[in-house]
Amino acid sequence: MLCRVGRRGAVKTPNKTIISLYTEEERRRRDTTSWTLVQGVLAPIQFLVFLISLALVIRYLTTGQGYFVATASIVVKTAVLYTIMITGSIWEKVVFGRYLFARAFFWEDVFSMLVLALHTAYLGALWTGFLDAWGQMILALAAYLAYVINATQFVLKLRAARLQEQANRDAAAASKTDMEFAR
Repeated sequence: MLCRVGRRGAVKTPNKTIISLYTEEERRRRDTTSWTLVQGVLAPIQFLVFLISLALVIRYLTTGQGYFVATASIVVKTAVLYTIMITGSIWEKVVFGRYLFARAFFWEDVFSMLVLALHTAYLGALWTGFLDAWGQMILALAAYLAYVINATQFVLKLRAARLQEQANRDAAAASKTDMEFAR
């Protein structure tokens, strides 16, 4: 046999093995769960909320104006973050059988904990008055930087998965063609 799909969704051909992010069963669960759509809708919403809030935070830091609206936007951004984290954990449970730290997204989940910690620290600083307004906004920027890094991790991982799936389809098709040609 020239082509075989392995346990982790790897396609083995005589010349190379291409590892997939998902097994066939995980891919099926990913493609059939409504949580995939939920994540697909929430991710761009979160990014839009982030961009608006970032602009408001920068406006406050540069002009000293708009503290209330910047603060409200950070709270909204944090609420959206918690929502996407909870629904993402459910998605991960459906697809991989674990709420967090599945093999395929382990490091993204680890960094997500830092993102959550920084956003939660902001809320704590806001509600306790531990930091002044300037300090709160700087903490929000740190949380936003971590969010950008984490979002980039996920985008790169999902892009790599798409490329891997296409390479697997191409390798399987090439092997099929080779087997037909060999007859």
